[in-house]
Amino acid sequence: MEEIIEEIITDEKSSLKFFHYDKAFKFENGASIQELTIAYTASGHLNINRDNAILICHAFTGDADVLSWWSNFVGKGKAIDTNKYFVICSNVLGGCSGTTGPSSKKPNSNLCYGTDFPTFTIKDIVKVQKILIDALGIKKLYCVIGGSMGGMQALQWTASYPQMMEKAIIIASTMTHSPMQIAFNEIAREAITEDNEWYGGKYYGMSSPDKGLALARMLGHITYMSEEYMRKKFGRRRKKALKYFTPSFEVENYLHYNGEKFTSRFDANSFLYLTKAMDFFDAKDDIKKIKNKKNVSLNKVLIISFISDWLYPSTQSAEIVSAYQHANISTEFYEIESNYGHDAFLIKNPEQTKCIKKFLNN
Repeated sequence: MEEIIEEIITDEKSSLKFFHYDKAFKFENGASIQELTIAYTASGHLNINRDNAILICHAFTGDADVLSWWSNFVGKGKAIDTNKYFVICSNVLGGCSGTTGPSSKKPNSNLCYGTDFPTFTIKDIVKVQKILIDALGIKKLYCVIGGSMGGMQALQWTASYPQMMEKAIIIASTMTHSPMQIAFNEIAREAITEDNEWYGGKYYGMSSPDKGLALARMLGHITYMSEEYMRKKFGRRRKKALKYFTPSFEVENYLHYNGEKFTSRFDANSFLYLTKAMDFFDAKDDIKKIKNKKNVSLNKVLIISFISDWLYPSTQSAEIVSAYQHANISTEFYEIESNYGHDAFLIKNPEQTKCIKKFLNN
């Protein structure tokens, strides 16, 4: 394993690296797959003691390229300073950016898994991340960080492996989805599965359900923004419509553009699987059990929410705070002013930068 670790850490040929797990991976539901590939990036340098590693967990439609989608907060001299920390980010299990998922080929076959891929949970996603961390020879993470679905992963890390980390930062997230959050996801899934080109998830090699996937993304974009932000960004500005039922307003054109753009980089089946994993996530009982575990090194958690986030409101973050306090984990909570809505955690914000930097440096 040491030779594999050395190769993983020193490979500079590509920013995206791959670790091939040579054992069967067993899912929480008992299913298993015989081959598992984990796509990831690593930035900065792992110190001699291997105790400066930070794992960043990406959000729902994100990927391992954290220096791109979170460049406002990760990099040299930034809140998560790659001059100081060894920053790891992997594409999630079931994703479509290099890690094994529905669009991956089955072993010894030219066929993709499609909907034959086992259903998985946030716990399974975190278990795969732990496999990578173990392979890198890291015994303990300095911090695990994530926003939205990434926050769910960071939260699950604290519950599953509190002996393998010192700190956690959970941003704009929840311990469990509300009925409204599940409802939005179900409408998005229905848009995909009702597309005539979904073919029960067996569309690989043929045309794909782009119309349904684009519609699902359009719905998602509405929930990611606040009403105030949409009013300032779009207002009721419009172009002259050639036909009455074609997009006329700027907000309509924005949604259509982003929906169509999304289909070129994301897989419809991954969308279905990941939204289900989020909907089934429920970590309340797992957090309660932290105080009963042995050799717990987790000593502090930072929770951040945003006032204008109506998809993952601050009330859900407050519930996370209460759960950690009952588990005797020191917890800090900041509700930040922003009019960007749920996407605020991705956008440059001096207050979020200050909160993260202070928490990591203490």
